[in-house]
Amino acid sequence: MKKQFNRMRQLANQTVGRAEKTEVLSEDLLQVEKRLELVKQVSHSTHKKLTACLQGQQGAEADKRSKKLPLTTLAQCLMEGSAILGDDTLLGKMLKLCGETEDKLAQELIHFELQVERDVIEPLFLLAEVEIPNIQKQRKHLAKLVLDMDSSRTRWQQTSKSSGLSSSLQPAGAKADALREEMEEAANRVEICRVPPSLLLSTSTDGGALREFLFVHWSSSKT
Repeated sequence: MKKQFNRMRQLANQTVGRAEKTEVLSEDLLQVEKRLELVKQVSHSTHKKLTACLQGQQGAEADKRSKKLPLTTLAQCLMEGSAILGDDTLLGKMLKLCGETEDKLAQELIHFELQVERDVIEPLFLLAEVEIPNIQKQRKHLAKLVLDMDSSRTRWQQTSKSSGLSSSLQPAGAKADALREEMEEAANRVEICRVPPSLLLSTSTDGGALREFLFVHWSSSKT
């Protein structure tokens, strides 16, 4: 409760310009952050539409997918017709050939959908539902730590002034020592939480698409 109160008081003082405010992110990362939510929305929408286009059951193995494909059903129907008419008839031979062709098309479609699911759909899901939300969560956590650090610094400076000393010198008293230690610990937590773009990318779950996006936008912002 005390920490929450200190955060609220610090935020209020920063809002009216009575307290120093440390920027959470650099200008480069602020530009990237503005694009993250848009990328999340686009990735989520694309993932949803691609999933709806799959004819086979998503996440199922090839055998289970094959049973529910319209092409497989058609192939079975043609093969059954061929068996009824017999291979010695022209129509029976044609149905058998068409049935075998439809079955091959079904197998190709299954292979294609499995590849799309592995290379496109799953990475889009990770990007929209795991990686970007994790970064946004970390961003909020960093903002709280920065606010704690600013609050500690403000309270230490106020104690310093009330002791009649410069804020750059250690004020007397156990309370001042505790505040300075709290300020240093808060600054350390901020530095641990604050990571450069390259390190941020390497810690993502899979992160191929996210690494490419952040690298392109971070690099373009530097030019």
